Amino acid sequence: MSSTEPPRQRIDNAYCSIARTVDLVGDRWRFLILREALLGGVEKYADFERALGIAPNILADRLNTLVEGGILEKRQYREAGARPRNSYHPTPAGFQLKIVLAALQQWGDGYCPPPTGATIDRETIDDHRSVRVGFIDEDDRPRDIDEVTFVRSANYPSDNRR
Repeated sequence: MSSTEPPRQRIDNAYCSIARTVDLVGDRWRFLILREALLGGVEKYADFERALGIAPNILADRLNTLVEGGILEKRQYREAGARPRNSYHPTPAGFQLKIVLAALQQWGDGYCPPPTGATIDRETIDDHRSVRVGFIDEDDRPRDIDEVTFVRSANYPSDNRR
């Protein structure tokens, strides 16, 4: 934990998956690091630092948190004549956060877009068709947002407020 961030109580034991996930990825810098790794293909520490304009101590702290959380993995590389360094790559779990980033981007494009409009489009690789994030039911049918509700399962304790 860096000196720029107050100590926080981890909530790994919270019953709410949203609370546990936000605890792991929910700070601005972690989301932006994930944006660069997942959407921009950034892997090297110096490239994250340059792309984000982030202080080295904060970058190191956030990368370590994402590695410890199983979202990114370190891989050692060595450029000619240089010492070994680490690069950072999404794990399968980290790669799945691309959906979360796309949902945040989609919401932002609709409700707080830059004055000139969206800056990144989401499209299919093969035929460049536009895509959007949404709900898909167990029969692989898209469902409208007003057709979806969140229901607490039997595993959710009634006295948990997190």
